[in-house]
Amino acid sequence: MSFRALNQKYLEPGSQYLMIFGIIALCQPWNLFLHRYGMTMTLVGLIAFMVTTKIPRDDQPDEGSHS
Repeated sequence: MSFRALNQKYLEPGSQYLMIFGIIALCQPWNLFLHRYGMTMTLVGLIAFMVTTKIPRDDQPDEGSHS
C-alpha cells in the first residue's frame, strides 16, 4: 500500500473524525479533561486535514476505459 493510498484511506478520514470528536468534547459538560482539550483536538484535526488534502490521490483508471 502506497503512502497516497494510506493517506486516502486512513489519515484523511482520521483527521475529520478528530475534528468532530474535538467539537463534541468541547460541547459536553461532564468531563473537564475533554472540555479542556477539545479546542486543541479540533485545531490539530483541522491542521491535519489541511495537510492530508494537499497530498494528491492515486491515479486510478476509469472502470469503462479500455486503454
